[in-house]
Amino acid sequence: MVYRRTERTKQHARTKEEAFVRAAHELVAREGFAGAKVAAVAAACGVSAGSLYSYFGSRDELLARVFRRAAGRELAAVRGAVDAAPARPEDRLRAFADTFTRRALRGRRLAWSLLFEPVSPAVERERLVYRREYAQLCEGVIRDGVAAGVFARQNAAVAAGAVIGAISEALVGRLSPEVSQKAEVPDEQLVTEIRDFCLRALGRAPS
Repeated sequence: MVYRRTERTKQHARTKEEAFVRAAHELVAREGFAGAKVAAVAAACGVSAGSLYSYFGSRDELLARVFRRAAGRELAAVRGAVDAAPARPEDRLRAFADTFTRRALRGRRLAWSLLFEPVSPAVERERLVYRREYAQLCEGVIRDGVAAGVFARQNAAVAAGAVIGAISEALVGRLSPEVSQKAEVPDEQLVTEIRDFCLRALGRAPS
């Protein structure tokens, strides 16, 4: 009986933790990390603010968990698209750029938070981890393209960082919650422009 109570207690704790993470994720998707205050997360779960600290050592710990989950889903989607693309390096590069861009445009507020919003050092550490993961994925595609003579000879690691930087910078204005002016180009055109720029930058003419 004691063992059963212990297991029930652990399961209850996991359920409560998941509720907090889910509530915080929904707040971040709507209002950014700044909007995911302890009181707001607790209110969304129907509990007192103090109860959150029974499951997380700090707000930063909770938000780092939220970042890790949200960023992990985005990375998995991009990696899946690259893996599912035809074997040609240029097709895999297109899949990388298109999927990254389309998913960011589809979930603009969350994408802004994951990519650009000022965050605590704990969350920033998570951001750097995922930036490295994206860079390694892109680097592999570029290295294969260079080896196949599809892309110009270049340092694949440096080029990967430049490609990711270019994609991110091209999205800043479109994702920013502070920018309200009408978009200069439709979303799908923006996807195409970003993809074609990346191909040209790597020494491959878009087709």
